[in-house]
Amino acid sequence: RYYFVLEEGRALAPFAITVTPCDVPIEWSILVHKASASFLGKAARGDHDPQEVSKSQKAPSMVSTIFNYKGNSVETYMGMSSHSTLYMLEFLSTERDTHITVYLTTDTTSGHLYPELPMDPRIDVIGVGHTTVTLTWKHSPPVLQHRENIQYCLLVNEKHNYKSLCAAETAIRSSGMKLPPTLALSLSPYLLEPQQVMILSNSELSIINKASSGEVRQICMGTKNTYTVPNLSPSTQYYFDVFVVNLLTNASAAYTGTFARTLDEPEPKVTELKDGKVVQVVLNGKTQKFYSLQYQARHKKIQFTFQLCHGQVQVHITKNGKTVALENISGLRCFSLKGKLLDTYLVQLRSTEEFNSSVKVQVSPHFHKPLFPLLPDSLKIKSFSKLRTCNSVTIAWLGTQEENKYCVYKKRIEDDQVWMELRSADMCSGPESRHKSEKVLCKYFYDINLQRAVTTETIKGLDSGTLYLFDVYLFGPSGIPVRYHSKVVKTRKKC
Repeated sequence: RYYFVLEEGRALAPFAITVTPCDVPIEWSILVHKASASFLGKAARGDHDPQEVSKSQKAPSMVSTIFNYKGNSVETYMGMSSHSTLYMLEFLSTERDTHITVYLTTDTTSGHLYPELPMDPRIDVIGVGHTTVTLTWKHSPPVLQHRENIQYCLLVNEKHNYKSLCAAETAIRSSGMKLPPTLALSLSPYLLEPQQVMILSNSELSIINKASSGEVRQICMGTKNTYTVPNLSPSTQYYFDVFVVNLLTNASAAYTGTFARTLDEPEPKVTELKDGKVVQVVLNGKTQKFYSLQYQARHKKIQFTFQLCHGQVQVHITKNGKTVALENISGLRCFSLKGKLLDTYLVQLRSTEEFNSSVKVQVSPHFHKPLFPLLPDSLKIKSFSKLRTCNSVTIAWLGTQEENKYCVYKKRIEDDQVWMELRSADMCSGPESRHKSEKVLCKYFYDINLQRAVTTETIKGLDSGTLYLFDVYLFGPSGIPVRYHSKVVKTRKKC
């Protein structure tokens, strides 16, 4: 309970009281006490006896209620006071401990502490996408006059609308977050807590609170009255509140909140696979979305072949809805599957790396001439440290029981290029992507005994203390090359 007397020279003076509940609904009242002159004098001096006050309250003729409100909206009472009147403000929270803000003024004509709302304070949803919602609202009258002292702040959450900025901040705090006041939010990014993410761009300040109850975003965008909220989740309902904030006083007024549901995630497109045809797929590493390929079998035995060009890819194959293969692949991988005619196979691919991955896919009947040659157990190139000299390097690689052509390429690189060279290597490209000067030699070999199907090559004419990148390409009957994993070797500095 609070008491106040308005000491004004005039018999009647205007006054206004604004109360903002910052959490649960409250009940509040303004009561008028027709007090004696002697009591009023004591009240003004601040030395009245509390017992005297409570006695006088009991006299029903002395006290009357001129305003009462229950709820959690921001309410303003405007009235005329006479200087012989003692006012009482009573506040009651029926749910739990809470806090409110109260503002009393007799200056009802000059600049408002609380920014004004337009005649139509609604927020309009003018566009909805899978991950975005575009909002617009009518300008607050002070924005047009005092542009530098006023700004709009938008609150986005998945729970409900908030009727005041302090109600929103209380909700964020109660979920374990600490939110700086709006003024600090607008001007002092360093007040952020560790659990908050701040994005500052084009004079917008966006604070994202990762709370256990979902995400609450506060975005202050200056005096723009149209905004597209980015980075939302598809098929999710969001609530939007706009507050107009007076930066000088930190007081704010709330527009009427709105809500919108983002569009459902689009169904992934399914590409049809044809017998023997090679399809190259690029997979986005950031979104980690699946790319789908479908194939209807025209033979009982079929073979899926995957040649990885970049990165690493997860392959998930289902037959008539049941999983028949699930594997992360790197390099070349074949799956031989048995089934019935007209079985439906669905291949789902996604990048398991943060950057983009790329893969070539082919499906063919088992008796079909294979696209890729028979492969050795390993596509690694080995180098022999003891056989390294200042101007030569000896490497070895495995072959197969079929006679194939192998071509060796070398490239001089710097120390800081190694990681990029190995990461950006396109395993699907052949020697046509290489400079002619990088070619070292081509040779044919095979061995019926797989234990002995290995070949070595000493590459001479190199510079001392220098890094070289070596590549081997295998050419099978179809002419499509298979690239071994690149090998980086450094020649000796001193011999």
